[in-house]
Amino acid sequence: MSRADDEGYRPLLFSIAYGMTGSVGDAEDIVQDAYLRLTRARQAGTTVAEPKAYLTTAVTRLGIDHLRSARVRRETYVGDWLPEPVVVPGLGAGLTSGPAEHAELSDSLSMAFLVLLEALSPVERAVFMLREVFGYGYPDVARVTGKTEANCRQIFARARRRIAEGAREPGGPLAPARRAEGAELAQRFFEAASGGDLDALLDMLAPDVVLHGDGGGKVPALSWPATDRLRVARLLLGGLRRFRALGVTLSLAWVNGRPGAVLHDAEGRVASVVELSIADGYVQAIHSVANPDKLHHLGPVSDVGLLPNR
Repeated sequence: MSRADDEGYRPLLFSIAYGMTGSVGDAEDIVQDAYLRLTRARQAGTTVAEPKAYLTTAVTRLGIDHLRSARVRRETYVGDWLPEPVVVPGLGAGLTSGPAEHAELSDSLSMAFLVLLEALSPVERAVFMLREVFGYGYPDVARVTGKTEANCRQIFARARRRIAEGAREPGGPLAPARRAEGAELAQRFFEAASGGDLDALLDMLAPDVVLHGDGGGKVPALSWPATDRLRVARLLLGGLRRFRALGVTLSLAWVNGRPGAVLHDAEGRVASVVELSIADGYVQAIHSVANPDKLHHLGPVSDVGLLPNR
């Protein structure tokens, strides 16, 4: 098999690595490390009969190691933690093609789902991801993780229970009808928010809506998720009003396979990314990522919201 054939696995490998880490940069580093290991193995004379299996195993185990080393950093994170957003510009009835490395991820892992995965141990996360999101059979999951098949079944059952307890929406791909509905609602939502229409915004928010904001201690953000429909609506209107005064504009996009938007400052730099979780005709949750460390992969990052001394 040629190196070009090996490269065909990159979308899947990136998706697994991103699902494990919640970081675009770390996922790309892990995938690159896996390819380097494959190259070195071949150079050492090792025959790799199944490159896809070799690479998948390498990426998964590197992801497990990464999560173990990142656990302390996550526990000391300032404020609400959200994953780095994967953005595909434009919001229509369908999900447009994004970068090749994001292809298999773009319609699979919402921010809400990735946050739920944070409750799992590294091995639980790997088993759950491979089985639930990517459809691997238990024999393959066992081979990749180095566990027995029986153990993987137990791990998956335990992980699924923990995920189900906190789930507000499914983590899998959106059906075409739901995608079209979500895109239309998102457009009306952002028009109302940008126009300061409180009543229209309230009509689109679920009674138990939750607003999550990740500033990483570097830009103003909520210390913990906000609830109460009226409070959430006022926070959104107030935040967008301040942004508009600074020359920030909003463009619709798909964010982690869900409808959302990217906010740019007057110089075209990324200031924030917003993802909407939509179900039953209402916005159930809003995830806003403004931590500049999580936006660099999208282009130049704005400094309009930086706190003093940052």
